Amino acid sequence: MNQSRIYLASRSPRRGELLTQIGVSFEVLPSDVDESVWPSEAPEHYVLRLAREKAAVGVQSLVARGLPARPVLAADTTVCINGMILGKPESDEAAAIMLRSMSGSWHVVHTAVAVAFADRVEVALSSTQVELAPLTEAEIASYVATGEPCDKAGSYGIQGLAGVFIRRIEGSYSGVMGLPIYETAQLLKKFGVGVL
Repeated sequence: MNQSRIYLASRSPRRGELLTQIGVSFEVLPSDVDESVWPSEAPEHYVLRLAREKAAVGVQSLVARGLPARPVLAADTTVCINGMILGKPESDEAAAIMLRSMSGSWHVVHTAVAVAFADRVEVALSSTQVELAPLTEAEIASYVATGEPCDKAGSYGIQGLAGVFIRRIEGSYSGVMGLPIYETAQLLKKFGVGVL
């Protein structure tokens, strides 16, 4: 199989930018799934499950809509501190609470990537340790007021204004952004999709 174009099962502009960075052509094909966490579900299992589900829904959508068959790439990212999953904040106060909980400490960002084509699905997981600097209440309030935290797991975007709060990372920078480039490229190669 030699594919030159894929479907991206995500509306995330960051994921689109990262695919473009490695020379992958794509069409956006959003796949909406229930993102509820199952009882006692580990963060790693949670993101792997959602990435698989989004990719599978994307493939089903192609068939239902009569679109050309191409690989579907999906991803999911979550932030975890002390085993607790921090999703997207539902309010400014929720964002502030999350930022306070991570202030001056390490947390983990898990991003799972799935590629599906026909009946085949391949997945990969990237886990990155991130150390956030100690934040003052004024810094938290100022950052929350920008609106940047509202659509991001863990209430921050490393590639945005919050980059000034990140002391160091151990792992994949692009994984923290929402699409680990190395793992994504390896998966796409398995489906004959060229990168670069």
